[in-house]
Amino acid sequence: MSDNVALNAVRFARFCMDKATGYRHPSESDGNNPKLAEKSKMTESKWLVRMIFLESIAAVPGMVGGMLRHLHSLRRMKRDNGWVRTSRLFNRSTPTDSESQIETLLEEAFNERMHLLTFLKLYSPGLFMRTMILGAQGVFFNGFFVCYLISPRTCHRFVGYLEEEAVITYTRALADIDAGKLPLWKNLEAPDIAVAYWDMPEGHRKMKDLLLYVRADEAKHREVNHTLGNLDQKEDPNPFVSVFEDEAKPHPSKRLENAKPVGWTREEAL
Repeated sequence: MSDNVALNAVRFARFCMDKATGYRHPSESDGNNPKLAEKSKMTESKWLVRMIFLESIAAVPGMVGGMLRHLHSLRRMKRDNGWVRTSRLFNRSTPTDSESQIETLLEEAFNERMHLLTFLKLYSPGLFMRTMILGAQGVFFNGFFVCYLISPRTCHRFVGYLEEEAVITYTRALADIDAGKLPLWKNLEAPDIAVAYWDMPEGHRKMKDLLLYVRADEAKHREVNHTLGNLDQKEDPNPFVSVFEDEAKPHPSKRLENAKPVGWTREEAL
């Protein structure tokens, strides 16, 4: 039941975001209707509006979850089984010792915020969009806060489904680039903030490369949250920072090797 609640909540959120950003995915029948074809046409600016709106919301769950688990650990006066330990993204440079204590869920929130800051270098939202984001964030933060207190498992499942929508969004944007529908992005260089954050190599610093990095991040967040949603929220350790005795078998990791889009089952994770 909780999985169905999470899925339907994401579908509702997707519907609201589509309306807010003016997004409509084109279909084959649009070719016979010029008005629908024009409405569903996604330009570079429309894609950036959608991505900025998406990332401004996607950065909330990790912050809320990390904060509540931190407070829970303080109340119980116990360690948190690695749930608030680092989960370095697979495509970041090797962390220093000081970075090794960055919390898993807060790192996810930080990563999403870096997506937002990157896209803001390419598009500056107007007052109307900023107001919409302010309202959406206020509602979402408080709603997610209450829901996480009630059922953390449902919330992690919700985020897993939300990240799946993000993967779909970036996949469609990449398809538009390949199809020549976004000519302004064909040779557009990624912002310096993105080059530094992902340590993008020479010759792979175009807009398409940037979207590939962002999509990979979202895919990893999807796997992590679906896996966390499969665990006992109070007792099970965080498998993404665990050391496994049987290294021959595939296990959850911080990288993309053995990635599972639907997450690891509890038996596999432990």
